[in-house]
Amino acid sequence: MSESYDGGPVTALRRIAFLLERGREDTYKVKAFRGAAAAVLPLPEDELRRAAQAGTLTDLPGVGASSAKVIAEALAGRLPERLARAEREHGGPLTTGGHALRARLRGDLHSHSDWSDGGSPIEEMAFTAMELGHEYQVLTDHSPRLKVARGLSAERLARQLGVVDAVNEHLVTGGAEFTLLKGIEVDINEDGSLDQTDELLARLDVRVASVHSKLRSDAKTMTKRMLTAVRNPRTNVLGHCTGRLVTGGRGTRPPSEFDAQAVFEACAEHDVAVEINSRPERRDPPTRLLELARDLGCLFSIDTDAHAPGQLDFLVYGAERAEAAGIDPDRIVNTWAKDRLLEWANK
Repeated sequence: MSESYDGGPVTALRRIAFLLERGREDTYKVKAFRGAAAAVLPLPEDELRRAAQAGTLTDLPGVGASSAKVIAEALAGRLPERLARAEREHGGPLTTGGHALRARLRGDLHSHSDWSDGGSPIEEMAFTAMELGHEYQVLTDHSPRLKVARGLSAERLARQLGVVDAVNEHLVTGGAEFTLLKGIEVDINEDGSLDQTDELLARLDVRVASVHSKLRSDAKTMTKRMLTAVRNPRTNVLGHCTGRLVTGGRGTRPPSEFDAQAVFEACAEHDVAVEINSRPERRDPPTRLLELARDLGCLFSIDTDAHAPGQLDFLVYGAERAEAAGIDPDRIVNTWAKDRLLEWANK
C-alpha cells in the first residue's frame, strides 16, 4: 500500500527533478519533470483533477506519461512511486564527511542559470537555494567571451541585474530571509584582464574570475595571466584554478600548469579567495594545491558551480575536502554573514 502524500503535484515534480540532478542523472530525464512542473503550476487544482479522472493529463503541453502518473498519484494523496524511487536512489548523504562544515556554510558564490549555460531559470535557482537553508546565493553567469556557454554581453548582464532586483523584491514581500546576490563568472582573458566592463563589474556584489581558454598554455604564460587577474581589485574569487576534469560526461582533462606558489601568494596578498570547486568532476584544486594554498594563508570559497538546482546540494563535497585539509572555517568566506561577505568583496 502506498504511503500518503500531501505535497501536491508541483512539489513532487520539483523534488524528483532536484534528486535526479543531485544524483547526476541524464539531463533529458530532469527536463521532463521540470517541464511538467512549469506546465501545471498555473493550472487550478480542480482542472488537474478533472484531467486526471478523464485520463487526459498527457494532453497538457509538457506533460508526458511519467509526469502524468506522478501528478495523478499526488492528487490522490499517494506518494508518487517515481518520487519514492528517486528518494531511495539519490536522497541519502552524498559524503561520509564534511557535514559539520557544510552546516556552517551560509551560501554559495558560484552558480549558473539559463541565462548562460545553466538549465533552470533564475527564480528556480533562488528558490532551491532558499529551500536548502542558504542565507544568500550568488548568481554568476558567464561573461561574453565564453560564447559556447551563452556568456552575457554587457547589455544582457545589465538586464539580468534588474531581474535579480525583482526576484529579491518578491522574496522580501513573501517574508523570506534570503538574498540573491549579483555576480559573474568572468573569463580571465589571455592578457589577464577581466572579460567585462569595469563599470558593470563595479555594480556586482561578488566576482569569480576563471580561466576557460588556452588551458594548455606553458606555465610561464599561464602564471602571468593568472597573476594579472588576481591583482585586479575587482577579483574576489579565483575559480577552479587548474581547470582539470577528473571524471564525468565531458571526459578528463589534465590540470593547467602554472606557478601555484606565486599565484596563491598573490591571492593571500590581495585577499582573493581560492575556490574549492565542489563539482565531483572537477575536485579543483587538487589536494596538493589545496594544502599549499592553506599553508600560504589564503582565503577560500567552497562553491558548487551549479548549473542546475539539484547541484546546489554539492556544497558538502567541497566541505568534505576542506575539512580533511584542516582549513579553519573562518578562512572560508561563505561561512561569513552576508554583510561581512559584501564588505570583503567590495572593499
